[in-house]
Amino acid sequence: MHVSRKLTALALALGAGALLAGCSDQPAPTAPEASFHRGGNLSHVGAHRSSGMVYLMSNADGPNEVLVFSRSADGSLAAQAPVPTGGLGTGSGLGNQSAVVLSRDGRWLLVANPGSGDVTVFRVRSGELERTDVQASGGAMPVSIALHGSLVYVLNAGAPNSVTGFRLRTDGSLRPIPGSARPLSTASTGPAQVGFDPRGRVLVVTEKATNTITTFVVDRRGLLSGPNSQASEGQTPFGFGFDSRGLLIVSEATTGSVSSYRVGRDGGLTVVSPAVSTHQTAACWIAVSRNNRYAYSTNGGSGSVTGLRIGRGGSLHLLDADGRTGVTGPGSVPLDAAFSLDGRYLYVLSSGLHQVSVFRLGPDGSLTLLPGASGLPATANGMAVR
Repeated sequence: MHVSRKLTALALALGAGALLAGCSDQPAPTAPEASFHRGGNLSHVGAHRSSGMVYLMSNADGPNEVLVFSRSADGSLAAQAPVPTGGLGTGSGLGNQSAVVLSRDGRWLLVANPGSGDVTVFRVRSGELERTDVQASGGAMPVSIALHGSLVYVLNAGAPNSVTGFRLRTDGSLRPIPGSARPLSTASTGPAQVGFDPRGRVLVVTEKATNTITTFVVDRRGLLSGPNSQASEGQTPFGFGFDSRGLLIVSEATTGSVSSYRVGRDGGLTVVSPAVSTHQTAACWIAVSRNNRYAYSTNGGSGSVTGLRIGRGGSLHLLDADGRTGVTGPGSVPLDAAFSLDGRYLYVLSSGLHQVSVFRLGPDGSLTLLPGASGLPATANGMAVR
């Protein structure tokens, strides 16, 4: 009987590991990889008229780069030359969300360099990137960045796990906030993402290894009180997003589910919809539509995107009974996702296909797959869109 229990526990652990592998941003290559530096299968800018931009990072084993696309009014993408961050990647999966973030006004792009333990700031002008600072992250292996106004917090996934605060100055430099570094619930939590609530009063971190959501209350100086930790409704909380009203929506990788929470001023979480099943595998990344009506989970193990309607009280309801609102295809491993500024298009990093997949959002929340852009490195990570 004792042996049987051990075998059962081992089987569950192996199953969880397999599910989390679907959330890795470095799948085994399925085909010869095109070179992004020379355009690969990507179209060149040429006469492409830009309506916005899409940014990712290469996370290569060596110098890290920003992978840059211009996007047209019909959602299509055209590659531009990659831009060095001045830092290093790891060449391996990070299990994260929000390694690449844009300021709300679109003037600043911040990129984590997990291999060198620092963060790069770029000034954005007419789609062009000008590097203004590379600042140590205050820990090891930064994997996620939170930005609210001039306040920045960086999530460090190296031991011991921590968050560290900075001020983004008007000249594009990052100034460390003395005394801002805070530990997470334990020294090794498998952290996935850090982010602010819409008012910037609460900082949230998802911890995969502890099945915990940790919050910190932010004071007027940008300093944190906490950590305050609460068990996740589903197993392995991963990516999350807020709607503009402050509803927190979190994906749960191992259970393939999504939960919603109300966040109190004290950082406490009140469950609204607990662990709504996507009926898919490895629900890892979350994108919330600009109109606050829908949330989408990319399912790394199923090659799909699950859409959920957000009810008035914050409840979540599947748009499709089988959870397959959008399909990126077998072996596509959809990871990071973000909406265009106008809310019409959802961009998804389909890591297994080395491409950015493009979906058009319908008024009913439906997703229509459009031609994407191929040729990304297998290690590509993060996504910011404007």
